[in-house]
Amino acid sequence: MKRKNIIIWSSVAVVAIVLIIIFTTGKKDGYTPQIVKAQRGLFEIIVTTTGELEAENNIKIEGPAGMRARNVRLGEIKIQDLVAEGTVVEQGDYVAMLDRTSADNSLKDLEDEYEALQAKYERTLLDTSLTLKALRDDIENQRFTIEEARIAVEQSIYEPPATQRQYKNNLEKALRAYEQALNNYDLKVEQAQASVNDVLIELNRKKRQLDELRDVLNNFTIYAPSDGMVIYFRDWSGDKRRIGSSISGWDLVVATLPDLSNMLSKTYVNEIDIAKVKPGQMVRIGVDAFPEKSYTGVVKEVSNIGEQLRNADAKVFEVIIKVDGQDEILRPAMTTSNQIITASMGSAVFIPSEAIFERDSITYVYKTNGVRQIVVKGEANDNFTVIEQGLEEGDEVYLSLPLNPARFKVQGEEYISIIKKKLLEKAEAEKKKAMEQESRQQRRIFMRNGQKQQNFQTPEGATLPQGTTPPQGSTRRITQPSGTQK
Repeated sequence: MKRKNIIIWSSVAVVAIVLIIIFTTGKKDGYTPQIVKAQRGLFEIIVTTTGELEAENNIKIEGPAGMRARNVRLGEIKIQDLVAEGTVVEQGDYVAMLDRTSADNSLKDLEDEYEALQAKYERTLLDTSLTLKALRDDIENQRFTIEEARIAVEQSIYEPPATQRQYKNNLEKALRAYEQALNNYDLKVEQAQASVNDVLIELNRKKRQLDELRDVLNNFTIYAPSDGMVIYFRDWSGDKRRIGSSISGWDLVVATLPDLSNMLSKTYVNEIDIAKVKPGQMVRIGVDAFPEKSYTGVVKEVSNIGEQLRNADAKVFEVIIKVDGQDEILRPAMTTSNQIITASMGSAVFIPSEAIFERDSITYVYKTNGVRQIVVKGEANDNFTVIEQGLEEGDEVYLSLPLNPARFKVQGEEYISIIKKKLLEKAEAEKKKAMEQESRQQRRIFMRNGQKQQNFQTPEGATLPQGTTPPQGSTRRITQPSGTQK
């Protein structure tokens, strides 16, 4: 009985083990990777970016233009008050108020300086008047002296000859002193006029500064130059102007009144993709605020210089997209999703990029008929790759690596030479591009060095100080001193 039970339990264990093996093996043998078919149709290469709407044309709402004047010495002025963004205004409506604190302090300083110059001007006039009056009194006294000397000469006819000569000498001295006093007076008058004019010029200059600053302060309340919707202005850092922001004579814009009939989408493209983007390319545009809406546009401008945005690691290039048509619901600062169509093929065979494998630069796919097909791939977008040779429309391939790939038979060896040729052409093109960039860089360096050498050239005929030599590349002419032999 016991032996029979042992046999039964042993049989159950064997059956269980067999079932586990069968179950496990069946799971493995039943695994089939996902299959996709090669498609033929329109193939587009798209660069996807996020942008922001802005008006193509804007009327700027600016602070007082007098802040740019040379005589107005104002630094940054804060915005004390500003209407809410999106406010619809008419021409002449209130928009903003600038903080007068620092400007009032500057005005008080100018007023003090002007009053001091007025006092100096009056003091200069008084000093010159007193000086000239003293000189005029001296000239008048000289006339009396001449008259007395002349009378003495007339009365000396009865005196000895020596006495007569003495009186004549006194008369001549008085005449010379009178002539010198007249000349001195003329010089003093010119000197006094120059002193008064100097103070008067400074006084008038200060008066102009004072008048211009008062005029600027009278325009610290800013009004709309025309009808429109107020949109806050973005400065060079990308921050919007708002209450507490500052403007200066170099940048007076407080807000803008956009022309909503012509809109642009301003976006940035990564340096990896910028080579694909060219002016004139078509763009599909979506607006996040209205997902049911779709628009078209065209690339208008592509920046030649990259920039580093805040909180971004890679360099980006600014791209401006012109939105076709107009829609009154579009507003500046709305976020857009832009699909820039950089290339388009009307009829191409393509498959998902995940279905393409590569070994030693040779690309291939696994077909469902047990063939590892070598293929020549072409352009690619984010999800798909064009197959130029090796596949036809409807061919089925595995999306991922199949089980036991070694069992697949290799076909398409004739495409290997084509693949290698394409790789060689690509490498040569990249080398040529690198050489062109290096050549442009060398030309720029050469032009900079040439400009420096030109600045160091010694004028013709000039000699350098003893012990010095002209800079490398500079020229100078060596002249022989006159009277010496070569």
